[in-house]
Amino acid sequence: MLPSVAVFGILRFPPERMSEVRPHLKALVEATYRHDGCLAYDVAEDLLDPGLVRFSELWPDHASLARHLQAPHIEPWRTAARDCGLSERKFTAYDVAGSRSV
Repeated sequence: MLPSVAVFGILRFPPERMSEVRPHLKALVEATYRHDGCLAYDVAEDLLDPGLVRFSELWPDHASLARHLQAPHIEPWRTAARDCGLSERKFTAYDVAGSRSV
């Protein structure tokens, strides 16, 4: 199945709190893959900017993304992120016209 929606985003945490954040991120990613119908859901800490977490996501359609944002595991993640000092959140969704290898 080809994606029709790509999402890119960042979250920022205090660098000294990342050891607390990681288990919650792991649970979020695992639950998202298990339940939400994503095609790809990748999360990585920025090596050059401590405390910055980057997201890249591929979804089959906007409806799948909307269901993900309302899934039962999202609110516990959001609460944990706030409790771990979340200070910045930016996400943008893009319509994907087509895919090809480069």
